[in-house]
Amino acid sequence: MFSLKPDYEKTHERFNAFWEREIIDRPPVNIILPGEKRKVLPKKEYKNDEERWMDVEFRARTDAMHLENLNFFADSLPIAWPNLGPEFYSALCGCDYKFGKITTWSEPCLDDMADYDKFNVPDFNHPIFKALDKYTDLLLELSKGKFIVGLSDIHGGGDHLAALRDPQNLAFDMIDCPELVKNALNKSYESVNRLYDYFYNKIKSFNPNMPITSWTPAISDESFYIPSNDFSCMISKDMFDEVFLEGIRGECKYWKHTIYHLDGPGALRHLDSLLSIPELDAVQWICGAGNEGYHKWVDVYKRIQSAGKGIEMQCHINELPMVFETLKPEGIWFSNLRGIDSLDTAEKVLKRIEKWS
Repeated sequence: MFSLKPDYEKTHERFNAFWEREIIDRPPVNIILPGEKRKVLPKKEYKNDEERWMDVEFRARTDAMHLENLNFFADSLPIAWPNLGPEFYSALCGCDYKFGKITTWSEPCLDDMADYDKFNVPDFNHPIFKALDKYTDLLLELSKGKFIVGLSDIHGGGDHLAALRDPQNLAFDMIDCPELVKNALNKSYESVNRLYDYFYNKIKSFNPNMPITSWTPAISDESFYIPSNDFSCMISKDMFDEVFLEGIRGECKYWKHTIYHLDGPGALRHLDSLLSIPELDAVQWICGAGNEGYHKWVDVYKRIQSAGKGIEMQCHINELPMVFETLKPEGIWFSNLRGIDSLDTAEKVLKRIEKWS
C-alpha cells in the first residue's frame, strides 16, 4: 500500500490491537533509522522565518524527499504532516501569529472573556488556513503509493483559550468568571470539530485507505487525535474537573481513538480524572526535561495500565528490563526508544521486546 513501508499491513494489525489493549505478536515499536542511500536535500534562502514557514511548496517537496532517506524499521511509518505550528488554530480565530526558527506562537487577542463570541469562528480565508490547505493538498499528491499524510496540530480546548486570553489572564478568569470560561470552551469544540473534519474528509476523499495520524505517529482507520490541556498545570484538580473534564470527554467521544498528551509533573494531579473517561484509549506521559527516568514514574505507568488504558511509551533501551518487570505488553506502544545507534542494536532491541510478549 505504501512503497516506503512494504510491511505496512503487519504494522496496521499491531496498531489495531494496541487500540484494543491487545497484542497479536508484540506491541508496536517505532524505530526510524537512516536509509542506506540518501539524497542531499535542497536548501533555500529566505528573507525571514515567516517566509520560510509559509513556503509550503518547497516544504512539501523536501518532506517527501526526507522520507525517502529513512529506514522505517519495525512499526515506524513514513508520515508527513503539514506543520504550521501548534497554535495556528488560534491564529485563525484572531490571534497575531509569530514565526521563529523552530516554532511558532500566537499573541493573545481576547481582552475580556465576555467577548469570546467575537473570536469563536475560525477564518477559512486566513492566509495560514490557505497555506495549510495547500500544504495538505501538495503532500497528498506527492504521497501516492508512497507515504501517509497526517493532520496538523490543532491545539484546541483549554490551550486554545489560553492562547486567546493569555495563560495568566485565563487563570484569573477561572476564579473570577468560571461560567464564562465554560461557555466559551463549549462553543469552541464545534469550531475545532469543523476544522478537524475538513482535513479528515480531505484525506479520506483523496485516499479512503489512508490511515489517520498526526504529530503523534499512531494510526487509525477511523478518526484519531491527541487531546491535551497544558494549561491544566496552573489549576487545581477541582477546577479542572469542574471546567475542563467534560469537554475532554466530549473530544474522546467525538474521535474514535484518542491518546491524551499529559505534559509535565504539574499536570499529574489530573491523571485520575482523565483515567475516569471511559472513551479515552491511551495516555502519552511527558515527564519534562530534567525529570527523565522510567524508574521515577513506574507508579504513573502502572496507574494508567491498571485503569485499562494504553500507554505511549518513551524510554531508553537500558530501561526496558524494568518496563518488562512492571507492566504488561498489552496496550503498550513504544513510540520512542532512545539509545539505538545502529540497525544491529535495533534488531536486538526488537528481539527483546518480542520475548516479553
